[in-house]
Amino acid sequence: MSFTMHGVAVSGGIAIGHAHLVSHALLEVAHYHVPDHLLDAEVKRFADAVKAVQKDLENIRASLPTSAPAELGSFVGTHIMFLGDNSLSEVPKRIIREEHCNAEWALKQQMDDLVAQFDEIEDDYLRERKFDVVQVVERVIKVLLGHPGQAPLEKQESGMILVAHDLSPADAIQFKQHQFAAFITDVGGATSHTAILARSLNIPSIVALHHARDLIHDGELIIVDGNLGVVIVSPDKDTLTEYRLKQEGFELEQQKLKRLKLTKPVTLDGTQVELHANIEIPEDVAQAKAAGATGIGLYRTEFLFMNRREWPDEEEQFEAYRKVAETMKGMPVTIRTMDLGADKQVDPDAARTCTNPALGLRAIRLCLAEPAVFHAQLRAILRASHYGRIKILIPMLSTLSELRQTMHLLERAKRSLREQNIPFDDAIPVGGMIEIPAAALKAEAFARELDFLSIGTNDLIQYTLAIDRTDDTVAHLYQPLHPAVLQLVEMTIRAGDKTGTPVSVCGEMAGDSRLTRLLLGFGLRQFSMHPAHILAVKHQILQSDLPKLVSGARKILASSEIDRIEPLLHKLNN
Repeated sequence: MSFTMHGVAVSGGIAIGHAHLVSHALLEVAHYHVPDHLLDAEVKRFADAVKAVQKDLENIRASLPTSAPAELGSFVGTHIMFLGDNSLSEVPKRIIREEHCNAEWALKQQMDDLVAQFDEIEDDYLRERKFDVVQVVERVIKVLLGHPGQAPLEKQESGMILVAHDLSPADAIQFKQHQFAAFITDVGGATSHTAILARSLNIPSIVALHHARDLIHDGELIIVDGNLGVVIVSPDKDTLTEYRLKQEGFELEQQKLKRLKLTKPVTLDGTQVELHANIEIPEDVAQAKAAGATGIGLYRTEFLFMNRREWPDEEEQFEAYRKVAETMKGMPVTIRTMDLGADKQVDPDAARTCTNPALGLRAIRLCLAEPAVFHAQLRAILRASHYGRIKILIPMLSTLSELRQTMHLLERAKRSLREQNIPFDDAIPVGGMIEIPAAALKAEAFARELDFLSIGTNDLIQYTLAIDRTDDTVAHLYQPLHPAVLQLVEMTIRAGDKTGTPVSVCGEMAGDSRLTRLLLGFGLRQFSMHPAHILAVKHQILQSDLPKLVSGARKILASSEIDRIEPLLHKLNN
């Protein structure tokens, strides 16, 4: 019987193929009592399983082909790091002895505790690292249960679609050679590793389907619509025919977009637009350049700080930042200072509670509260500026006082480098993220003291509409086209124009090709987005005539209801 499921679309495209179910070992964990005389053997059984998984992951990382996306090696490295942490490799041993329980149960209890700690983190990317914990634990439990590997895939067809409760990077690497057509998972979000991998591989992917693993049978024919977030199970003949036509059309459009890689993003009236990429690790630069990005508009440095018990030192940060600067070969690189959430501690075991992490000690507030850590990062960024066109971006500014404190610390870092005769760009540009409504309302004041502004639309929408964008119950209220959001975005762009200060958008709105013409009409001339979206946005720019867009954008800005904005936007795009 045919039925449809809806989830979160994280990578576009359409795939048609047969389901291959990935086992979910956590569902098989039982709890049983271990007598005193067998406790040592149970602890050893656990330790042996951890060693086996560590060896397996090391082998996977070592066997990665040079053509594999850079994210794969980094993600496997993250799993190796998690597995080596005492919270996973040692604490379960104590639970086994204290509770006289089996290793699988002890590990699962510790996993549940760690996941609860991650759930308290406000930052999307860091919070979703809880799935890394689950994936590592699942791998160990498979060894403990006696079936570490997946079913042999040699007999599977090349166009299979992976259906999993969750999918680890290590699993993805092992499956890569079989040319799977899509990923669908029960859990995960837009910034989960599954989503990032799917985008880097340009594979349709849908997450947060909740019950796909339970409802879909192995070998069942399914359609994955990565554009709409829809999965159709056992489609009828007419639906199958319709989607095969859609698939051919989508693939044809993608081939046409690839031809635009070397085309400069210039509107029909001759206006030049800059298209930059957002990255998280140095290895992401390859994908950014492959998509034709002419700069890095947002380098999220949080990746260096996560999943570890101590802050990365200055030297480690310097090497990462220098690598990006050198690889971009003179193109601009905007490095955002650490944007960690209120609950992210140096020691993951030392969790700190916060009633509302979104409004707590995070981003620049945390940097100013940890001056020694911030000093090391500023020195590392400044040192790297000697090797390329680096800019510094300060996140979550809300007051000019925060900005001035930051500039004072930046000058202190410069002074320390001068004293040591270490070269750096003394005139390094400094910009601020406009992602709090208060900052947008005072954008002109910030623009007069900064070299550039960057609008972080994800948080700007969340704070403007008082909506937790990670809460499924209010997700439908998260509206980029809300009149108040559009007014704050336009207000910020206008403030930059008035003061001669460049303004970019680096949030999800920048990568949504449906909004490209609207943002152009507002006056935006620099977009920064995930590399996978660059060509689609460029396509819109090449077909845009700015004089005609301005009046349409003004009509949308003057509207006070979303229902009226939608048809106006449709008209603007046609």
